[in-house]
Amino acid sequence: MLRIDRVSPALVRMTIDRPPANALTLDLIQALADTLVRFGEAAEAPAVILTGAGQRFFSAGGDIREIETQADIALPRMRVFHHLLTVLENYRCPLLCAVNGYAVGGALELVLYADYVVASEDARFGFPEINHGLLPAAKGMRQAMNRLGRRVAERLLYSGELVSAPEAQAMGLVDEVVPSQDVQDRARVVAEALRLKDMHLFAAIKRTFNDAPLMTDAQLEARTLSDMQDYLSRAETAAARERFLQRKARQTHD
Repeated sequence: MLRIDRVSPALVRMTIDRPPANALTLDLIQALADTLVRFGEAAEAPAVILTGAGQRFFSAGGDIREIETQADIALPRMRVFHHLLTVLENYRCPLLCAVNGYAVGGALELVLYADYVVASEDARFGFPEINHGLLPAAKGMRQAMNRLGRRVAERLLYSGELVSAPEAQAMGLVDEVVPSQDVQDRARVVAEALRLKDMHLFAAIKRTFNDAPLMTDAQLEARTLSDMQDYLSRAETAAARERFLQRKARQTHD
């Protein structure tokens, strides 16, 4: 149900492969979470591209048949799904989604936690749960509001409508829209470029994005000073600053 391809030493592609619609079962959700935790604990954590097999579905979201036929699995599955969203949120290296076809329901929640999203021209996005007797995870709904603004989140969640890739890009849900055949290649280019950045600084920026909405001004100041003390003392960041100063000096001289 989940394919793992080591694209390069610093890049992994995780492909949801559960025909016909790549729907998310309890086992698949757990596998996604466990795999990301394992990658995140590595000394040199890779950038990750999350995608779906085939052209029609990134993922249709949670498998409704699973909870309809096994009612006792509904609450455990939601607990594991909430855990997966937390793992996505806290993954310290670049996390991208490459979306072909439909990314709806729980799958859209995964997309909302990506650092960068490349979508095909025929991709579709939405939260149809209200029309199907379901609700998204509260954590996913909060992320929709944080990412897209309350008005856009309300539109998607209250109506259950699906929007096109260009509409999703205009909302701020998608970073790039490209032809279907270019989605994977473009996601790889962006992932590799982001992974070349200083991952210590990347993780610090991501951590503050996650924490800042709930922090006071005093806590934000303390975070700033703590991060500054940390990065000023690192050899890697000192070298980057020195390279910048040398470039500026050469430009001034020229």
